[in-house]
Amino acid sequence: MPKYMFQASYVGEGVKGLLKEGGSKRREAVAHAIKGMGGKLEEFYYAFGDDDVFAIAELPDNVSTAALTILINASGAASVKTVVLLTPEEIDQATKKSIDYRPPGR
Repeated sequence: MPKYMFQASYVGEGVKGLLKEGGSKRREAVAHAIKGMGGKLEEFYYAFGDDDVFAIAELPDNVSTAALTILINASGAASVKTVVLLTPEEIDQATKKSIDYRPPGR
């Protein structure tokens, strides 16, 4: 199953919800949502800085992942960015692909 990294920042009511429920309950809620999409939450960390949460999950496909991200962003309680993660073996496969490409200006 493909892996994804989610970078999230709590917004408005999301911060209030975090204060009320605590970090563990929010992790459980995220794990439950991912499981409902047929996936598995692998890692979940809080952080200082621009992003409040970093999470890594396996999900069945890009469509399921997009649905989850859209739902979370639509809540207005968090802003989520999603990064598709590739294995070293997938990069090996990519480097062996033959592509007919002309760089700009050449």
